[in-house]
Amino acid sequence: MNNEIVELIRKAIDISDEEAKIVEDCIPVKIFKKGTILLREGQISKESYQNLSGLIRKYYIVDGNEITTNFYEEGTSIASFTSLHQKIPAKHYFECIEESRLAVLHVDKEIELIKKVPQYETLCRTSVEKDLGKQQDSLATYLIASPEQRYLNLLNEKPKLLNRVPLYYLASYIGVKPESLSRIRKRVMKR
Repeated sequence: MNNEIVELIRKAIDISDEEAKIVEDCIPVKIFKKGTILLREGQISKESYQNLSGLIRKYYIVDGNEITTNFYEEGTSIASFTSLHQKIPAKHYFECIEESRLAVLHVDKEIELIKKVPQYETLCRTSVEKDLGKQQDSLATYLIASPEQRYLNLLNEKPKLLNRVPLYYLASYIGVKPESLSRIRKRVMKR
């Protein structure tokens, strides 16, 4: 069996070969072209993803402007939990900003998977708790840090993004205009 998602799951929980086959059948790996919109504002999400390679951006459109709120690099989970589990329209977009290889879990297959591989539910809960903690820390940092400190945090926590993401996305992500980000970068480089 040569499925990346099975290998990832096996690193976290012990599953039999039979259970591994169920995982493989329930969570296919698909390739999405750069520019693919995985979820649009107003759609009800029916899938969650595990990023195996590539880069996904989460953004909102506010007064005609795109506001980037997250980047999902390799090894991260991607889901619109409110839309997916409460069956309400999403308020944001998920966009592949690079060609991306994603493990795709449809909500119906998730239910089947949990029934057939019960320990998968524990893995999901643990993963969600970890992601929630990261999101809470990220929000707190965003609220209490200056734009320059947010940029420095980005350099420390996600340095590869600077070579993968257009500067206007990064500016939006740290909550400044592109020209302000240019000034911040110049100040930081002079140090």
